Amino acid sequence: MKTIVITGLILSAFSGVLTTGKATYYGQHWTGRLTASGERFHADSLTCAHKTLPFGTLLEVTDLNTKQKLTVKVNDRLPKSSGVLIDLTYGTAKKFGMLKKGVIKVSIEKVGTRKIYKK
Repeated sequence: MKTIVITGLILSAFSGVLTTGKATYYGQHWTGRLTASGERFHADSLTCAHKTLPFGTLLEVTDLNTKQKLTVKVNDRLPKSSGVLIDLTYGTAKKFGMLKKGVIKVSIEKVGTRKIYKK
């Protein structure tokens, strides 16, 4: 497998669309709390919660209605019973223009990994 390292970002040949589903977001009131990975939650960061992907996984999230794409890092967990594919931060949701909608249909693609910063 070919791996390329660019300023701490690891891109590998295993990239590809993982799945599609619903994306929601969590509110600003969680700011400052620890995520499941040990990082502090910041509402304006480009991070997300996922059920099973390893912490530090970078995902390209595509809004399937607008085709807008953003890259986010997995640093938190969704409950296994959740009907949601991914839970985005408030800041990411704002960039997607989904604050009023609350839920959008997305595809996610693994594009690399990044370090988890525990506080």
